Amino acid sequence: MDRKILFVGLGSMLLIGIVIVGVLLFGKPADFRGAAYVEPYPAAPDFELTQADGTSFRLSEKRGEIVLLFFGYTSCPDVCPTTLAELNQTLEKLGEDAANRVQVIFVTVDPDRDTPERTQEYVNHFNTSFIGLSGTEAELTTVWDDYGVFREIVDGTSAAGYIVNHTARVTLIDGDGNLRVSFNFDTPVEDIVYDLKLILKEK
Repeated sequence: MDRKILFVGLGSMLLIGIVIVGVLLFGKPADFRGAAYVEPYPAAPDFELTQADGTSFRLSEKRGEIVLLFFGYTSCPDVCPTTLAELNQTLEKLGEDAANRVQVIFVTVDPDRDTPERTQEYVNHFNTSFIGLSGTEAELTTVWDDYGVFREIVDGTSAAGYIVNHTARVTLIDGDGNLRVSFNFDTPVEDIVYDLKLILKEK
């Protein structure tokens, strides 16, 4: 056998052995199904918006819980109700104990129609534990910008009036307040549950 081939073969086996030992010693990195942020994890921008009872809500108040953050509006014909229904299914599949450690937050992209009261009433149709938030356009614009939310008002022809094209992603923020994973609109519920369980195991 050619000595060069033998040397390369032994070198490859040695490298594989080192990788295996590393995994055994330090553990395999989390393999998320959503789009994962890489270490060092960026801090989720804090914000302050208004709840249905008129009090202020700060994202940082949810430190210690996992937050699933979604931007939408109450007149949305398809994406928003589908996403909120799927997030409710996600909590159901997690089980009560795990679900109690997860908070779904819905932030409007349509402040002209979505008062805090209307926003909360809307999310209550899906799960009364969900938090619906609104605010002035100036307040919300800062939040939209911080989270890279695209928003565009388009004249509609239905009785509902105009529609709002917007970013349709769910962002997972861990208990330390870090951005960890984001999910496309078409992400299966099972994949969101899978990633949540990985995060929940960290604590």
